[in-house]
Amino acid sequence: MGRKASSLTKPEAERSLSIIIDSREQQPYEYLGAAVMALRSGDYSLFGYETKVAIERKSLQDVFNSVGAQRKRFEREVQRLAAMDYAAIVVEATLEECLTPPPYSQMNPKAVVNTLLAWSVKYRLAVFFAGNRRFGRAVTYRLLEKFFNYQQEKRSGKPQ
Repeated sequence: MGRKASSLTKPEAERSLSIIIDSREQQPYEYLGAAVMALRSGDYSLFGYETKVAIERKSLQDVFNSVGAQRKRFEREVQRLAAMDYAAIVVEATLEECLTPPPYSQMNPKAVVNTLLAWSVKYRLAVFFAGNRRFGRAVTYRLLEKFFNYQQEKRSGKPQ
């Protein structure tokens, strides 16, 4: 799927979009040429921008667990994401699907959605309800691509 981060060089990363997938990501998206390494925050980032941009991927079950049983840990993660230049949470479900709890969840679905919305305001963190895994992968890629392009634009002083 990917290459080790050590195979990337700084000049190479500065010229092209080089996605990094966190080594702890349990269901990683596949991106051509992506590198796998440990990220401090998020599941996806860009080589050379690991402390500047991150995307946190959540399945429906995972978002319920993260806001429920793992709430304190996940809120610390959200706080780290908020300190970045850009970060987002991509949920692999629609907003409507989030209003029906997954099997075995004791969480009130409205509480889950309200928590995500509240954190999006409190921490200035975008939350995207992508609908499914395929769209989650596409949204994640496009967000990283837009961040990279804006960084290139700032460096060159010319609009991309």
